[in-house]
This record gives sequence, C-alpha cells and structure tokens, in this order.
Amino acid sequence: MNFITKSKFLFFALTIISIKLFSQDYDALQYRTIGPERGGRVTTVAGTPMLPGTFYLGASGAGVWKSDDYGTSWKNVSDGFFTTPSIGAIQVAINDPNIVYVGTGSDGLRSNVIGGKGMYKSIDAGKTWEHIGLKNVGQIGAVEIDPTNSNIVWVAAIGNAFKSNPERGIYKTIDGGQNWKKVLSISDKVGFSDLELLPSNPNVIYAAAWKAERKPWTIISGGTKDEGGIYKSVNGGSDWVKLENGLPEGTIGKIDLAVSQVDSSILYAIVEAPEGEQGLYKSVNQGKSFEHVSDDMRLVNRPFYYTNVELDPTNPDIVYSNANPLLKSIDGGKSWKRMSVPHGDNHDIWLNPNNPEILIQANDGGANVSLNGGKTWSTQFNQPTAELYQVEVDDQYPYWLYAGQQDNYSTIAVPSFPPSAIQNAGTGWIINTGGCETGPAVPKPGDHNTVYANCKGRFGVFDKLTGTEKAYYVGASNIYGHNPKDLKYRFQRVAPIHVSPHNPDVVYHGSQYLHKTDTDGYEWETISPDLTAFEADKQVISGSPITRDITGEEYYSTLYSIRESKLKEGLIWTGSNDGVISVTQDGGKTWKNVTPKKLPKGGRVESVEPSQHELGTAYIAVDRHLLGDVTPYIYKTTDYGSNWTLISTENNGIASGHFARVLREDPVKKGLLYAGTEFGVYISLNGGITWQSFQQNLPVTPITDLKIFRGDLVLSTMGRGFWILDDITALRQDSFAEWNSEPKLFQPDETIRYRYPKVRGSGTFPEFPRTSVYIDYYLPEKTKGGLKLEILDANGTSVVTILSDSTQLKSTVEEVENMDLSQTFRYVNTKLENKKGLNRFAWDLRQKGSWDKDVKKRFKNGAMVLPGNYKARLIVDDTELEQSFTILMDPKVKAQGLSQDDLKVQQSLLVRVQELLSQARQLEADLEKAIKSAINSAEKAKKEALLASLKNDKGAYPQQMLLAQIGYLQYAVGGSADQLPGKDAQQRFSELENQLKELKAESL
Repeated sequence: MNFITKSKFLFFALTIISIKLFSQDYDALQYRTIGPERGGRVTTVAGTPMLPGTFYLGASGAGVWKSDDYGTSWKNVSDGFFTTPSIGAIQVAINDPNIVYVGTGSDGLRSNVIGGKGMYKSIDAGKTWEHIGLKNVGQIGAVEIDPTNSNIVWVAAIGNAFKSNPERGIYKTIDGGQNWKKVLSISDKVGFSDLELLPSNPNVIYAAAWKAERKPWTIISGGTKDEGGIYKSVNGGSDWVKLENGLPEGTIGKIDLAVSQVDSSILYAIVEAPEGEQGLYKSVNQGKSFEHVSDDMRLVNRPFYYTNVELDPTNPDIVYSNANPLLKSIDGGKSWKRMSVPHGDNHDIWLNPNNPEILIQANDGGANVSLNGGKTWSTQFNQPTAELYQVEVDDQYPYWLYAGQQDNYSTIAVPSFPPSAIQNAGTGWIINTGGCETGPAVPKPGDHNTVYANCKGRFGVFDKLTGTEKAYYVGASNIYGHNPKDLKYRFQRVAPIHVSPHNPDVVYHGSQYLHKTDTDGYEWETISPDLTAFEADKQVISGSPITRDITGEEYYSTLYSIRESKLKEGLIWTGSNDGVISVTQDGGKTWKNVTPKKLPKGGRVESVEPSQHELGTAYIAVDRHLLGDVTPYIYKTTDYGSNWTLISTENNGIASGHFARVLREDPVKKGLLYAGTEFGVYISLNGGITWQSFQQNLPVTPITDLKIFRGDLVLSTMGRGFWILDDITALRQDSFAEWNSEPKLFQPDETIRYRYPKVRGSGTFPEFPRTSVYIDYYLPEKTKGGLKLEILDANGTSVVTILSDSTQLKSTVEEVENMDLSQTFRYVNTKLENKKGLNRFAWDLRQKGSWDKDVKKRFKNGAMVLPGNYKARLIVDDTELEQSFTILMDPKVKAQGLSQDDLKVQQSLLVRVQELLSQARQLEADLEKAIKSAINSAEKAKKEALLASLKNDKGAYPQQMLLAQIGYLQYAVGGSADQLPGKDAQQRFSELENQLKELKAESL
C-alpha cells in the first residue's frame, strides 16, 4: 500500500471511528455535585407581587434559580433549557406570575464574564423555557415587560463583551418574542446598559447608551458624548430624543436608570463620568432637565461591574444604590447610609410594590431575601453556585478538593465524601485554606495540612492545624494599581502554583518569570527569563477613558500555567496569558519558546499538559475569547514543541464557540483525553483525532479545571462548584471504544471499603452516595429476558445475585418457596438496567441480610463483604461475561491498627447475629400464624405469651423484648464502624441465642 493509499485509508477509518463515537450515549455515567453550598455571584433578581414568597435569581455562571419559600431554599429552573449559564436580566409579568422573560449575558463585564445567548421565555413559572431569539446580541443589560400587555417586551443589548458587533441596541417585540425589531442603535461599539418604561404610560421609554468592551489588558467603559447618554421615546420606540439638559457634557460611561412607580415625573440616573460629574442625577420633569444631586464616589465604585439604582415602589425619595457597598438614601439621594448585607459587591435589588419591606438583593455571595426592609436576611448557604478557578486534590482518604472561590475571603476545600460526623450536612463541610478568592490552593503531597495558597500573586503557606498562614511573597511588593510596564514582577490575579511531582518540597510559582522554592517559600530562586510576549502597547493602566481598574486581572504578559513532567525531573512547560509556550529540559538552565507557529497570537494559555506516557509529548489549551475569538484551540506536540498539531478542528467534535479552558491526559490510558470548555466537557478516546461530548447530567457552565485522581474525573466550574464523576475505569479499557453487536462487561476499579458517617440533612446536596462497586456494561440491544449479575468471592462462592427482572426470580419456584433456607441471596433491583447502550450498576458491597416477613425488606442490609478479590458475572441472554475486581481496606482503618483478621471476626459475629435475627423473625411469623389458627383459647394464650416475650408491646417506650434486643446487638456489632466486637457483645450473643432456643422449644 503506497503513502497516498495509506492516507486515504486512514482518513476513511478515522471518519468511520468518528461516526461510531459520536453516536454513543454516556448517560449511565453521572456526575455528582459536592459543593460548596455557599452562593456565588448573582447579577439579577426578580419577584412577583402576586406571590410574595416567590423569587428568581440569575447568576453569572449558574443560570436561573427559583425560590417559593422566601429564599429558604432554591432550585435551578434553567438546566436543560438554556445554552448559557450567564444571566443579565429577569422580569416577571406584573399581572401573570407564570410569564417570565430572561435575558442572558451578565452586564458586569469582568474578564471572566460568560457570553449571552439571547432571550428565554417561560409561560409556566419556570418549569419549561423556550428560546425566543436575539442569540447574537451579546450581553443583555435589562428586560422590561409592558405592564398592560405581557407580549410587549423590551431588551437593552450591551453587546459582545470582547468585540464590536452590529447587534447592539434596543429591541422590542409585540408578539411575545416571535419577532424582534431593533428600535434604537448607535454603532457596533455602543450598546445599552439599561432601559425603563413609564409605569403609567409604557409607550414612554428611557434607554441608557454605553460604550463598553473588554480587552485582556484593560476595560473600556465610556466614550464621547455622542457614544453615551440617555435617550427617550414617547411613542413606543418609533422616535427617540437624547436627554442632555443637566447631564455630563463630555465623556460619559455606564448609566443605570430608575423611574418612580408612584410619581411618573421622577427619573433617577447613576452616571459614570469624570470626577466631579459622576454620581446620581435626578429629573422631576420626565427628563427635560436633570439635577446632579450626589457625587458620592461609592455610587460609581467599579462602574463597569456594578452601577445599579432602584427606588422604593411607594416612595420616590427612598433610593437604593447597588455597588460596593449597598447604600440607601431617604432624602432623594442627597445623603446615603450603608446597608448591611450578607456579602459585598452588590448588583441588583427588587422590592415588592405591595410591601417594600419584602425584598431580594443580589451580590457576589448569592441572593438574600429580607422581610423587614433589610434588617435581617435569608442565608446564602443554600445556593450551590460557587465560581471556582481551579481544582486541586490532596491524598487523604477520602480526598478533598481545593480551589479559589470568587468573592470568598480565602481559598476553600470540600471533601469528596463525608470525612467525619457533622450535624448541618451540606453547609458544614467547607474549610478555609489560605490565600484568597483567586487561588490556587495546592495541598502538599504527603502533608495535606500544608497548603500552598495564592492571593492575586501573593504566595502563602497555610497550616490547617493552626488556621494560620505564613506570607512569602515573591518580591514582597504590592503590585495593585501599577502600570504593569513598571513592575519588577507581574503577577496575574490567578498566578499559578505547581508542586513538583518528583519532590514535594519543590514548588513553582509564576510571574513573568518562573520562580522556584524548596523551603516552603522562605527563599525564592528565579529560574527563567521573561517567558511572555511582553508587547509594549499592552502594558497600560487598565480602565479607560474614565475609571481606573487595576486589580491584577488585567496584567497582561504573565505566566498562567506551569507543569513539570512526571516522566522526567526538570522537564517543565509554561504558558503565558499572552500566548507564549515555553519549555526547559534542564530545570530552567535553558529555555526555548515553542509557541505553535499557526496559533493566533495573544491568547491565554489556560493549561499546559506534559504527557504521562511519552516524554516529548505535551498538550496545550489556549483561550482567545477575550480577543473576540471563541475558537477552541487545543494543540499537541510529540517533539518537545518543535511541531504542533491542532486537535480541535472545525469538524472533529468540539462544538463551535466552546472555547478551550483545560486539557488533561489520562494517567493510565494513553490516548484518552479530557477537555474542559466554556460550555462543557469533552473526551477523546483516540488522542484527539475525534472528540465527543461528555456532558451527561452536568449543567452548562464553564469548566475551569480537570483532575483525574484515584479513578475519578474531578471538575471545577465557574458557577456550579465542584463535580465528580466516580470511577472512569471503563473508559480506560481497550474494549470501551469497540462498540459492536456483542455485550461487554468492563473490569470494575479497585474500591475502597469506606464506612461513611451518617449524613442528616434536608435535600440531596451535596451528593454523597454510599460506598459501591461501579459495574459498567454495554448492551447492543435491550435484552428480552432481563439480566442477572452475580458477585462471587475469591473461592467462587456466590455472595449475591441481582436480577433486573422479577420474572426471573419466579422462574425457580422451589428456590422462591424456600428462600429462607436457600444460601443463594437473590433480589431484584430495577437499577440493573437492560437498556441498549452503556449501563452502570452500583453494588453496595452488601451480602445477605436478615429475613423479614416484608418481602421488600427481606435479606437486605446485610454485612459489608470483607476486603479481598471478587468476581462479577453478568449473564445477558445466553452470554456469560466475567470480570475480576478488588475491594481494599480503608487506609484510615488500617492506620487505627485493625487488620483483615479483625474484620473477619467482626463479620463472622455480625452474620451470626443476623441469622439469629432471621430465626427470631421467622418464629414471630410462625407464632402470629398459630394465634390466628388456634383451635382453643389455651393454645392461643400460650402462643400470645410466647409472642409477647419475642415482640415489643405497643405504645410509648415499651420494654425491649427479644427481637429488639437482637436488633440492638446487630447495630452494636456492625452498625457504623469497623471494629473488633467487644467482649460484652460476644457474651450477649450467647445469652440471646439461648433465649431464642428456649422460646423455640416452648413453641413446639
């Protein structure tokens, strides 16, 4: 076969592979959310006066959530409907609470703002949603519904946050969103941040123009007089006039508006403008003229991000300003007092027009409801909407997850499974781990109590045992507010930290240089030159033309990702936030710029990933959306960066617009890759030749980081906290990609035999399933006769048989009739599914339990099997499949000094207690039958006396009789912990065994 023929054959083969891969359904592999439950950034809130306990919140990366109990609990209502989690505005029809309109795309144009995808509408109070257009307008600043006709809706479109777009403007629909008309526009650089309708006459509209655009190195907020300001229409948007009398005459920035609901002549505007002109303006004549009533700088604190003014619906002199802080005025804006809220960084407020003491407020910690005008608030620890920048894991059992959480005062850690007893489940398992909101937080391998943490470039060493943090800042200089060109060290807000996989004492940290310490930060060594592009025109003071904004996020030309190869010490890859990839093979003595020649310049290198299988191979994920380019850029090299191949092409699986945030290679299976994008997860089973969505039940939200650890896929998201997909072992097996007409049983992963503490709490968050062996299998078609799954121990003895179909159980009549005598433990479990495609069954490690007269409870909740080797046997029609697996002792239990022999002693006694309980329950059933069929009163009285010795009497606090005593002993022997049974328990078993023997003898 010549080269051309080989190439054609390869292309054809890959095309066939691609078609087969993209047809697969991975829904059997479900992610679980583990928190934290503390809220993240909420950009908009809404309520409805007709249902005073009902509220909506719109988050920056978590979609739309609804509460119908005054904020006591929240439920997401946009998952499965919205294609973006970024929410800009929510409005509920004043006369029909079932009608809700949502504009996507947050109006706070941070560099990590998520793009909008247009408008959504619900006609059933959020149960279902329909996309109703304006897909390309970008960020939406406001939505208003005509109070007289809910089919008439107005939208203020700010535009694409990162580039000019002609769709910016004011839009109107008169048919509920079936058709839209742009009724006001200025240019492709100028959008509209807000609009308001006159309540008494909705044909009168006010609109606030705003020139805004994000660059990686700056925020542009404002323009000339012609590029901003307030517009008014009195004829439903057919004509517009600009309102100028009394407003700033020069440069003008972001504006937010508020119209009084009780006095139509009053209009307020908070205006970003040069010093002396900024602040609150008021008109008492519907905009003919304005008075500058306050130049309080707190009203325009970071105006591109905040800027919100609202009025008490019953009193136009009571004014609220949402910024940092939340302010309230009771004299028409002349003076202001700070309001206390659960969190700073405020964005929106909604007050019930029938009772303004009932209100909801939005900030960077979530949404909070007040029933007393802001004196007290509902909690924000019931909204799992955390924005996380990355994920790291420690080596505890079970492991914990670490990250920087936006607008948290520290980095955080949460457990993958319950680590200890707690009362308030769901909110208690979150700890602070040093640094601040940006992170990262990297636990030291071998010493999880030491955490290397970052806060906007400031390196710290946090001790979890003392709760204190040592500061070891590279350069020890405060870099806030500087022109980056003047800085000795430029640190990005999320400056990377990386611990060497070869030496846990070696830590790398990145400014524009790579820094190294082996003394926990006490002393730093710079081991590289400037590894960035450092273009002079990008080194500027951020924030123009009005407001400076220099938080470190805008520092361009810094390192953004660092990784040392696990295969070779000193082989280190770095990526900068201005698009440069560098590599050293000698620990930093020499460096080479290996940026792909075809990669468009200037992108943020979100991740570098050295291969764990081949020395010269590495992967990069580059994000250029801050430059207006949403193409996913994932590259692979096999020669240390001399040559690169783009493995995220237009047609190989990653959706258009799903720009890349992270790429990780599986540490076990060569060619298995995981990609996190702005809108979901993808996998490749063939080294990046083709990709397929791996989203399943994961909500649409940016995937900021990925880790593969102990066979789990661990994710961090920008809006929905941490998620885990337990046990990806099946993906690593060669047969996983070979989907054909034969059923397959994949080898289960090693399973640690955890006994988790009982979790008491309402709801299902966080999701902590019981310890299980995950058994994955593929069926080419739905089976006709159901499935049989048998678990066998190392001796080949059947531990349990699980059936998918109850008719199979009935097929062996003799066994069913003598189930109580049979050594075979069989039961039906509908979760053993026989549907076509990939399936997963979670076996709970339980063997045969006690007999119960209730068939549904019979033989359930048996003892956990011992650590050891086991085999899964799956019978599909006439095909029998087998795979071996191992159950491991919990390392914490081993550390306590318990051995396998100790566990055998415990299990042996527990099985005997359960058998004794079975006998006692069967005796109970026999006695109850005998009482019913007794032929004389003496015989009946005798049986009743025996039953009374066996069974508790009715009523409060009865004396605990034999059945209850055996159950009590069962819990004492093996209810919640691995342990050697106490001597008293062993003696008590003998006593109870003898008591039952005596009762049985008397019953004959």
